[in-house]
Amino acid sequence: MSSNYSLRLADKNTCLPSVIDLFSGCGGLSFGFRSAGFAIEAGIDLSASAVQTASYNLSWCFGEESKHVCGDITNIDAEVFRHAPNKNGYIVIGGPPCQAYSLIGKGKLRSLGDDRSDLNDVRGYLYKDFLRIALELDAKAVVMENVPEAINYGDKNIPEEVCQILENNGYYAKWTILNAADYGVPQTRERLFVIAIKKIEGIEPEFPEPTHQSVDGSTGIYQQRIQRLISYPHFTVPPNSNGNLKPWVTVGEALSDLPVLFPTSKSRYRYYDQTVMKKYASPPLNDYQRIMREWGGKSTDYVTGHGFRNTPRDFPIFERMRFDDNYVAALKIAEELLEHESLRRGITFSEQPEQYLNLKKKIVPPYDPEKFQDKWKKLNPNKPSHTLVAHLGVDTYSHIHPWEPRGISVREAARLQSFPDSFLFQCNMGDAFRQIGNAVPPLLSRAIAEKMAEIFGCR
Repeated sequence: MSSNYSLRLADKNTCLPSVIDLFSGCGGLSFGFRSAGFAIEAGIDLSASAVQTASYNLSWCFGEESKHVCGDITNIDAEVFRHAPNKNGYIVIGGPPCQAYSLIGKGKLRSLGDDRSDLNDVRGYLYKDFLRIALELDAKAVVMENVPEAINYGDKNIPEEVCQILENNGYYAKWTILNAADYGVPQTRERLFVIAIKKIEGIEPEFPEPTHQSVDGSTGIYQQRIQRLISYPHFTVPPNSNGNLKPWVTVGEALSDLPVLFPTSKSRYRYYDQTVMKKYASPPLNDYQRIMREWGGKSTDYVTGHGFRNTPRDFPIFERMRFDDNYVAALKIAEELLEHESLRRGITFSEQPEQYLNLKKKIVPPYDPEKFQDKWKKLNPNKPSHTLVAHLGVDTYSHIHPWEPRGISVREAARLQSFPDSFLFQCNMGDAFRQIGNAVPPLLSRAIAEKMAEIFGCR
């Protein structure tokens, strides 16, 4: 990755193919490619809110007309994306929906009934439309992202099938699993990537070398399974770097300069619209904070995206949780709070059962600790975050702020996903969280885009 990426978006490089982003979401993958000098020719997503976010941050804020559209890819012809002849051709990028593959998505489908098998989920086959568009456009290259669980979809290994289809149509194709933390993202997020290049180009796919490493030898789950994966014909081992790498970026390094929003559990809650600007708590304290302030635009003293959820029952619990505590620890704290408050009020279950149960409802979460053990997690400022997911659009118990007694804010989620502070989410809070959780981290995308530019001889 180039050394100046923290300072500005790269100028558009006219020797590079243009990018068409399918299943674009809010534009995390496209933003990384745009910042590496690629022109974003077009994009499509089913979510109108996500298209609005992508359109603003990839086009409108630069005074350009947006070519992102809201639509169902199964009803779209590839010609829709041919806005103008392009002598350099196209790179088709995107992340087909992962719900049918992911453990969370499969669990949700099972909860809806026996007939809602993940194998019956039409989203599990949308990669075929992704490939259809790429082949109809005769793309010079293809970059596809998904969850690692896509290697086991019924009797299918999706990345293997994708690579085989592309190979049969004149491409060199490879897939691997990359951890976002290895590329400067303050989050251990493993994702599967397929890269394919037309054989006529005479160059084979490569994946970017990591820039960061764990200080304690930690690795992702799938990085521990490399020996099992190398038996697949199109799998390639993630690249290593022989140089001295920077340590993984931690939650504390990512968030410590952002505004204080809710110092104690007794603080007054305030809902912040996503466009409200607040002053940073401090000047940038490290390289990551400087990147987030400067990458993509001129740095200012103010930042947006401070919406966080109002969960008054749980604020006192959050305040007493320790770093890395989960729901089991939170429930124990809640029960201690109930005991203290019932003694203070002189209420016992044996003598005033109705009053006691009403008090318990106000203090103790009702969830089963067997099922919710890992649904709550307090972030540790000395480690990268665990993976952000789209469920943030429903609640943020999975990512409790390390210092303040609340769930993370939209901007804090964006920071953990490596969206720069200039990237705006002009939508409701739930949509913003969902878009961030679904996105490809822009720093990881940037690394892949830089490698693609290098492959095409434009670096």
